[in-house]
Amino acid sequence: MSTLEIRDLQVSIDTDQGTKEILKGVDLTINEGEIHAIMGPNGSGKSTLAYTIAGHPRYNVTGGSITLDGEDVLSMSVDERARAGMFLAMQYPVEIPGVTVSNFLRTAKTAIDGEAPALRGWVKDLRQSMADLKMDSSFAERNVNEGFSGGEKKRHEIMQLELLKPKFAVLDETDSGLDVDALKIVSEGVNRAKAATGLGVLLITHYTRILRYIKPDFVHVFVAGKVAEQGGPELAERLENEGYDRYVQAAAAGN
Repeated sequence: MSTLEIRDLQVSIDTDQGTKEILKGVDLTINEGEIHAIMGPNGSGKSTLAYTIAGHPRYNVTGGSITLDGEDVLSMSVDERARAGMFLAMQYPVEIPGVTVSNFLRTAKTAIDGEAPALRGWVKDLRQSMADLKMDSSFAERNVNEGFSGGEKKRHEIMQLELLKPKFAVLDETDSGLDVDALKIVSEGVNRAKAATGLGVLLITHYTRILRYIKPDFVHVFVAGKVAEQGGPELAERLENEGYDRYVQAAAAGN
């Protein structure tokens, strides 16, 4: 069974005002097939965790470790992390002018697997994924995310997830800006990927609405760069009713 382990992770960034500490000792263990929801107020470190796992150069790891099946993730380059089985769905997917969706996806699949997928099977899988995500077939020949709506960008992210078949996916506010129909379609794609491959998911969100479609096994509350509380799905319902104020106040009092 694959396992992603985060131990005492401490992360800072450099700003014009000096070094700013963001993550202050985060511990998480995500096993194959598990869904972990990370919830918390703005500025609590949720997206920092996502980008640190992915290897964004802006974030400096000052302590702790991230391992995937015992291998040191922090020593890997970004592309090595992808080949090892890591995937990040970004909150704000970027445009790549001049590169079509079909070329982008096949190039990514080739880079991860070490060989190009057989063309006939690849085209079939691509078309099936687009149909499942209710994306018009013309999207395959459009430039990556160029002129896409917010919902189309998020569907494209999930199409990548389904076709690249990683071991673990970090979904950074995938529900942001989605209407109810798009939210359901995107969630169904995540659930399909999990069912097909035993995908482990780290789902970062502010709200419980996506958790109605993607059922978490564990919920972790992030406040001030730390895990303030963790529990099962019932914790998300409590957060919906109570909000984060008591955690924020407790963190402020602790400082």
